[in-house]
Order: sequence, then structure tokens, then C-alpha cells
Amino acid sequence: MTDLDLRPGPTGAAHRRGLFTKGDRVQLTDPKGRKHTVVLEPGKQFHTHRGAVEHDALLGQPEGIVVTSTGGTDYLALRPLLVDFVLSMPRGATVVYPKDAGQIVAYADIFPGARVLEAGVGSGALSCSLLRTIGDAGRLISYERREDFAAIAARNIETFFGGPHPTHTIIVGDLAETTEREIDRVVLDMLAPWDVVDAVSAALVPGGVVCAYVATTTQLSRVVETLRGHGTFAEPAAWETMMRDWHVEGLAVRPGHRMVGHTGFLVTARRLADGVTPPVRRRRPAKGALGEPTATEPTATEPTATEPTATEPTATEPAGAGASLAEPAATALRPNPPWTRYLKPWMRHPKPRVRADSTSQLVEPPRQPPSRPAVTFRDVRRCG
Repeated sequence: MTDLDLRPGPTGAAHRRGLFTKGDRVQLTDPKGRKHTVVLEPGKQFHTHRGAVEHDALLGQPEGIVVTSTGGTDYLALRPLLVDFVLSMPRGATVVYPKDAGQIVAYADIFPGARVLEAGVGSGALSCSLLRTIGDAGRLISYERREDFAAIAARNIETFFGGPHPTHTIIVGDLAETTEREIDRVVLDMLAPWDVVDAVSAALVPGGVVCAYVATTTQLSRVVETLRGHGTFAEPAAWETMMRDWHVEGLAVRPGHRMVGHTGFLVTARRLADGVTPPVRRRRPAKGALGEPTATEPTATEPTATEPTATEPTATEPAGAGASLAEPAATALRPNPPWTRYLKPWMRHPKPRVRADSTSQLVEPPRQPPSRPAVTFRDVRRCG
């Protein structure tokens, strides 16, 4: 035994390693992949339609053993992972799925010892991932508006770690009223994260990260535009993640029939130093994205279709007299689409070639496709 073995481990580590003991959670997997979670107690049994499994057969044994029920079915015994616990734990609100929790931990840069502020604790799934990452040297403050959700989350967190986590605090209230300062990271899992941007900006340290988890595109648009227009955050980044499993058995390698598709969008942004103006975006937005009139919409300074322009012929002016000689590009002919070269002659149906200006005058008559000889019923019989 070394000095490393005598050190007190992090919170919950004693329930994650070693031999099975009383109170440990064990996951039993049958040959069809169905999983059952049991809490070990001396003298008890786990009953299924395929027989019973004695708890005493698991106590004092290492992980990865196979136990046989009274009905002759083999079960693989392992401790449940955090992924398994999240998907099977009691829920009050919808949980943040593991694929999104992993993205939050990575892209929000949650590090050991970080001071993290969380809004919307829900059922405690994301809190377990955050507490695991920050460790006993960090601090997690979770705000939850509903008292019943806060109670469910507290029980789930205590169940997973084997007791209350010393660095976790749950507050029943609104994050907008927080007085916390010098926070390294903020994670928002709430209906309207744009309502607490002012409080988040006041709580974060310069360089801190805010990460918002939203479900719909309207929420995504509003939270991004709020962060962008607040003036204290750098340019936000938004994305979603889809996860698909694969079936691999010999040469049969193909995507699985089911996948975890859309669950939510993630938005991250960095806190700027006080008094610093965010740099101007150099990427041009799409036409009409910000509500400006597009090129096809007339404005107050543009002539309408009923007013003659300098390039349009009037009733007393001959056709073509209004065209400017100084702008040859305005009267250039539109080229034929490039894909027409691959068509057979009888398949081409070219449109009339028109000028590229607003007059749309024909410069040459349309070309008709060559006529094809009619096919009679006798010809069809002869070909057959």
C-alpha cells in the first residue's frame, strides 16, 4: 500500500472503484442488452421473469463478473456509468442528455477548481457532470425557480455521489437577482436566458464563458442577438450536435436504425473587459437578415414601376434611345445555362434571349426545337 492509496479521494470516488459493498449501485445486463440497476443489500434478491439473483453473490466481488439467476440466465455485473445513471434516474424536468453535457463541459471550458453559476438545475443531470469536473476545489451555485425540481435534483445528486457534495449549493430563486461576483463560467438551461444577460455580465470575470442551452430556433436567435447587442461579450458561437450509433458485426457495418437527433442548441460567448468595445463584425449578413429592404423592394428614394426612368423609353422616345452608351454591361446578353451543353439538340428548349436591363426587349426571336418525325403504331410493332 502506498501513500497515494491512503489519501482521501474526491467526493464520490469511493463508490466508483473497488469491490462491491453494501449500498453500491450495480447494473445487471442480460444477454439481450436489457439493463437493470439494483442497490446491494445483504440477504436480498433481485427478481426478474428469468429468475432471481442473490445480492450475496455480488457482495465482495469485483466489477465485470457474471452471475447466473435461478432461471439459468447470465447477467453481467458492472457499476453504472454517469450516462446510465442520467438516463435512468428520477426526473422532474427534462434532463440535459450526455451528448450535450459533454459539449458544455468541453466548450464552456469547465476546469477543476472553477467557480460555476448554473441557472435551471432541473433534475440534476448537468450538475453531476459539472461537479465531477470542478472537483472538491471548485464551487457550483445552482439556481432553480421551482422548489419541487430543486428537491428532486438534490436527491439525484446525493444518490450519485453517495451523499451531499461539499461544493454544491442549490438556491430556490431567480438568477436575475443574484449578487454573485468573480464567477468563471455561467451555464444557462432556462426558458428565457436573454432575461438574465445583465446579471451574467455582472457576475462573470473578464474572459469568462457563458453557455446557454435552448431548444428552439426562436430562442436561439433571441439569445444570440441579445448577447451580440449587449456590448460586453465577444461574438457568440451557436451549434447543435447529433449522435448516431453504428452496427458493427463482421462485414455488416452500417448506421444504426435509431439515433439521438436534435435535443437542443448550444450558444457560447466570452466576457470582455470593462470599457472595451467589441470589434465590428466583418462578415456580411444575408440580404434581409436584419430587416433592411432587399434589391427587389423599392425604397423611398427609388423610382417605382409607374415612373419613367432615364433608361426607359417613353411614349415620344424611340425604343432603345434611353439606354446609356457608357454602361455596356447593362445591355449584355444573358448567357445560356452551362448545363444545356449536355442536352441533345431535340431536348433543348432555349428561352428568348433578353437584355439584362429593365426593358427586357427581345433581341432575337426564340429558337424552336427541331421537329421530330411522328412514331406510328406500326413502327412500334416493327421495333418490338
